[in-house]
Amino acid sequence: MTVSKFTEAQVKSVLGRMPYAKLIGVKPLLMGHELTLIMPYSQEVIGNPVLPALHGGAVSAFMELTAITQLALHGGHTKLPKPVGVNIDYLRRGKPMDTYARALVAREGKRVANVRVRAWQENFNEPISMLHGHFMAARQSNNG
Repeated sequence: MTVSKFTEAQVKSVLGRMPYAKLIGVKPLLMGHELTLIMPYSQEVIGNPVLPALHGGAVSAFMELTAITQLALHGGHTKLPKPVGVNIDYLRRGKPMDTYARALVAREGKRVANVRVRAWQENFNEPISMLHGHFMAARQSNNG
């Protein structure tokens, strides 16, 4: 198994700058070169108690903070990246269980980054939701 390019301390430092990550208890999972975040199941993230199903807002916010975390770790950003435009595809009902998310930085320019996030529960290949977003992510200047 290869070693992740990020340490758990680095990931927790970024997550610590986002209060919602603490509220829903987001935790990192580092395996290989992939950063996966976990939103542990709790009653607070249930939106429909009859089904039961996770709240779409909790899932979308979890994916957004996954994108922000990946971008913050990916390049030398002076501030946390900010969403400019985000589209969410809700594909399946989120069951009352832990949810995982992984972000892919599709393209990162000087000021704007394009990120895709996949959220799943039991099977990576059966996502419950997908995010496609653009984030303001100004890199730190090398000009001193």
